[in-house]
Amino acid sequence: MGLSWYTWLEQGRAIGVSAAFLDSLARVLRLDAAERRHLYLLAHERPPAEPGRTWCQVPAPVLRLMHELPHAAYVINLRWDVLAFNDAADRLFGFAAHAPARRNLLWLLFTSPLLRERFAGWETQAPAMLPGFRIDFGRAQQAPDMQELVDELEKVSPEFRAAWRRHEVRDGCQGMRTLVVDGEAAAFDHTSLTIDADRHLRLAVYARQPVGTFSPPPPDPRRAPRSRPRASPTRSRAACPRAGCATSRPASSTRRPRAPWPRRTRTATRPRA
Repeated sequence: MGLSWYTWLEQGRAIGVSAAFLDSLARVLRLDAAERRHLYLLAHERPPAEPGRTWCQVPAPVLRLMHELPHAAYVINLRWDVLAFNDAADRLFGFAAHAPARRNLLWLLFTSPLLRERFAGWETQAPAMLPGFRIDFGRAQQAPDMQELVDELEKVSPEFRAAWRRHEVRDGCQGMRTLVVDGEAAAFDHTSLTIDADRHLRLAVYARQPVGTFSPPPPDPRRAPRSRPRASPTRSRAACPRAGCATSRPASSTRRPRAPWPRRTRTATRPRA
């Protein structure tokens, strides 16, 4: 590899190189993950194929941010293991009652009686979350722990087995979910924020909506839509609601000339004696 060729590579010129060569170059230059990704973008205009890993450590700034949030929040990895959570999330989902090895969001969703009661319409909401996990499963399907989780859930949960075999793929990182809190259904806005793309760590947040935020207002009878009669092409001018509109003249006939008004003459009057 000459200096000119390497200069062309840095300039992003169209040069033909294989992925194996780029990996070898990244190892020789001791590039980290971000630099290796940039190398692939220069040469192939796409990021490299990186197998996903289930990371289990949460950075300290993320932990501090999570605990300072006023809403329920927790951190999950590619396998949906719950690595950290705040008090509000524990009150909603009961994470602390389970051992760390079983503190997996997908496992609890299909096996925990608490979560089955927490999600209103669990039969609909739980299978709707599964297509999002299939995206993460595709990134690390070669990892033994990912396949073990799926195999175990298929044995213990008929609902998971039926939904998993539909092979649905859908991104469900944000939206609205209905949870049962204190015996009443409550709407929560939820979102998932990527906090570390290399380690596939995400921060999930559930924010309860204010009561009546999205309730439609009652219709105003004063602003009820009025039915306007359709204009007829032979409508007379006197019947038109607006002067000078297109419906004031007949469409298929010529306009008759209007007779001139008679001019009034003034007569002189004699003054009275």
